[in-house]
Amino acid sequence: MTPAAYLKLAMAMPGSQASSHHGSSDIRVGGKIFTTPADRDGGYAILKLTGEQQAMMCKAEPDLFSPVPGGWGRKGWTRFLVDRADAATAKSALWTAWRNVAPKRLQAEQSQP
Repeated sequence: MTPAAYLKLAMAMPGSQASSHHGSSDIRVGGKIFTTPADRDGGYAILKLTGEQQAMMCKAEPDLFSPVPGGWGRKGWTRFLVDRADAATAKSALWTAWRNVAPKRLQAEQSQP
């Protein structure tokens, strides 16, 4: 998957808005970050996962997912190597991160996979 294709998928998520935080671009829903574009050095995006989700994804796909170093990683922030992923994996990861922060009202309106 290319960074551009990942960004297109992320921006297609319901209620998604491009924004930035501390000089880095991000994508939000309901004012909360759920991912970043894959524009960091190394070609990775960052996803907002729970600790349990992070552990599961890192164990299942260690070539794709890894905790962000330091305290942010301990809070569930996870690196995702977009260029190694297929569209189905990216879409699933995005829906997971989106559900973690999207307002309940918006979630109830969706019929996601």
